[in-house]
Amino acid sequence: MPNRLEEMIEHQTEPTNLYLSLYGPDSQTYENVTHPMVPDAWQRVLTSLRLMPRFKQSQTIVRLTLVKGQNMHNPTGYSKLAMEGPADIIELKGYSWLGESKQRLPINAMPYQSEIREFANEMAKATEYELVAEDVVSRVALLARDAHAANLSLDSL
Repeated sequence: MPNRLEEMIEHQTEPTNLYLSLYGPDSQTYENVTHPMVPDAWQRVLTSLRLMPRFKQSQTIVRLTLVKGQNMHNPTGYSKLAMEGPADIIELKGYSWLGESKQRLPINAMPYQSEIREFANEMAKATEYELVAEDVVSRVALLARDAHAANLSLDSL
């Protein structure tokens, strides 16, 4: 909802952390994964990405939930989108086969941590971000533009 983001900026009511979920590197993947009910959902995502740099007090995070066979492709495409922001942190989270999602996706849609790390490294090559932290149990990898400003390191997890 970019209009809500613009209201926050206008009223100087920034959140501590601003997350933007990015479910695909392109409109087709995004629509296949999310089945949006709003016709201009992809454009709203792009507009929201471009608003992120205007948040000066917030830590900004782009979150990717990676699902094998669905949206876990084209790391360069994700990288180009992430640089539209650019967010302070890119969080790559592997899909978890839990709860209701078991009815929609197979267990093999869960990526291994090694696959998430490889995807993160490919994104890092195409951006000014570096891999700064990961958690094997949670199947998460974090990329940051400035590890010190984000207060992160591979040793911190």
